[in-house]
Amino acid sequence: MDIKVLGSGCAKCKATTDIITRVAAETGKDVTLEKIEDMRQIVSFGVMTTPAVVVEGRVVHKGSVPSRDQVLAWLG
Repeated sequence: MDIKVLGSGCAKCKATTDIITRVAAETGKDVTLEKIEDMRQIVSFGVMTTPAVVVEGRVVHKGSVPSRDQVLAWLG
């Protein structure tokens, strides 16, 4: 599963990356996690507030750190 975390590298962006990594490890899901900090790339997803999460090419979350339950839902 391809997941991208979009953000400038702020604390919330790092927390988003950390929670996705933890939940994927707990569930045994095979995840490729990419961190995108380039503003042009972020805007190309139509995102204006970060952190944002893109799962398999689709923006599923933006503007805050996702909850554990949200990450579980994305990992299905």
